Amino acid sequence: MATKRVISVLDPLQKGYRYTCAEPVGTGFALDFTPDLTPNEMLELGVFGGDYFEGEINEYPSSWFKNAKLSEPRKYDKRLNYFGVRASQSRNEWARKGWLYADDPRGWFQWYCRYYLGRRIPHEDARQIARWKNIVRHLSQIKLHCRQGDKTCRPRQRQAVLHWSYNSTRM
Repeated sequence: MATKRVISVLDPLQKGYRYTCAEPVGTGFALDFTPDLTPNEMLELGVFGGDYFEGEINEYPSSWFKNAKLSEPRKYDKRLNYFGVRASQSRNEWARKGWLYADDPRGWFQWYCRYYLGRRIPHEDARQIARWKNIVRHLSQIKLHCRQGDKTCRPRQRQAVLHWSYNSTRM
């Protein structure tokens, strides 16, 4: 049996936080969770105005950031998003709506990055996967209202689904 990896987090939002990776990187996903993109691919395409981690990236593989579109810390830049539009709410709004979980104070993408690295928290994984599945309604709207390949059609909605690891660049 392989040794489980423990990752110590250096992030002001989680002082002293550590987690164990029970699965190898990029494998062992729930059968009903089939994201189109890896965290690395999302960062290269351009998501969250380049500022999702607010500069706190030491926890993740450096290879994820080699070609990532990142802004200066705490400087959201919509031009770094693939579709060039702002398509996300603030973390304060996420908290107000009850979308944040103590183990992932930066939200869904932080959960996905950690899940991808191999961390498993069964009840939280199920909650986040259910949220990910609910994004399919936005994919349906894009398919219904946009011509294939027309990236100018519904750019905010396309950017939003990209934030959830659905590859809206190919729709």
